[in-house]
Amino acid sequence: MKFDDEPVPGYSLPILPGHVSPGRLERVLRAGKFAITSEIDPPDSADPAEVLKRAAIFDGYVDAINATDGSGAHCHMSSVGVCSLLTRVGYATILQMSCRDRNRIAMQGEILGAAAMGACNLLCLTGDGVQAGDHPQAKPVFDLDSMSLLEIARSMRDECRFQSGRRIELPPRIFLGAAENPFVPPQAWRPHRVAKKVAAGAQFIQMQYCFDVPQLRDFMSGLGDLGLLEGPERVFVLPGIGPLASARSARWIRDHVPGVHIPDAVIARLEGARDQKEEGKRLCMELLHRIREIPGVSGAHIMAYRQEHTVAEIIEATGVLEGRVPWYPGRDDPSQRNPESPEASPEAEPLQG
Repeated sequence: MKFDDEPVPGYSLPILPGHVSPGRLERVLRAGKFAITSEIDPPDSADPAEVLKRAAIFDGYVDAINATDGSGAHCHMSSVGVCSLLTRVGYATILQMSCRDRNRIAMQGEILGAAAMGACNLLCLTGDGVQAGDHPQAKPVFDLDSMSLLEIARSMRDECRFQSGRRIELPPRIFLGAAENPFVPPQAWRPHRVAKKVAAGAQFIQMQYCFDVPQLRDFMSGLGDLGLLEGPERVFVLPGIGPLASARSARWIRDHVPGVHIPDAVIARLEGARDQKEEGKRLCMELLHRIREIPGVSGAHIMAYRQEHTVAEIIEATGVLEGRVPWYPGRDDPSQRNPESPEASPEAEPLQG
């Protein structure tokens, strides 16, 4: 999608009436387009070229890239560092912020710094416990949880003040998000939990992996009953999907990743396939088609850990972008293209609008 008021790469779009951020993701969602987000695994390196290389694999296929924040309580390059490198060349990023590692002083300062560097989207997370990661001896902070972080970030943006009450001269213009998992019992309570996050400031929701479409439909119906899918309190919902590499990996994820629900039928299907990795991709494509048809779903968040190269294939095969080409460095000027980016298809034309 190309906007009429496109700036030069690395500079933010103007903020439209009714919008809170200068970001592409908010524009795509409010325009009613089916948005695609994905995420990169930050490197165990200080090499900026490695970050750009990991992002380039999504060129032309995703509307925003999540920079994870110590996912699984493992140490990597910081989320704010990744976002800084990517926004510098114009990528739309989603800054993940975990409450595990920083207190409210550090987090408020980081929100201002990230916004100053061009990060337009903030995903507020409580975070995994340190015992799950590679530094179990670390001292957890958890000064805030995701709900209180949302409230503070919204106050910084809308009321121009820190939690202390001290005034902020120029507030962060950020689109606020939260995570949700509709597959954790009690499922009937999950829509109400989203309602609390929306009341705290959440404007979009990214979900955990979805392999149970009927259960997702029930969850979306619950959000609709609470009035969260339309009107001024509307929240944009992006269910999570991803390709499973094998039945063995599916079992491991189900047993070791908290909150991931993978039905036995999915594992049986993978076990019965001649090529389990290809079957995992086909399953992901089918899920994307089915999820897209659920009323209220605004997009999908594709998590393809160590299979990031499959994201483009999944998007191409499903046609969910309906011909539009999300912006990436060099899309409109090949001389500025990220050298790590795959060559764009000559048939791909950006959708004007």
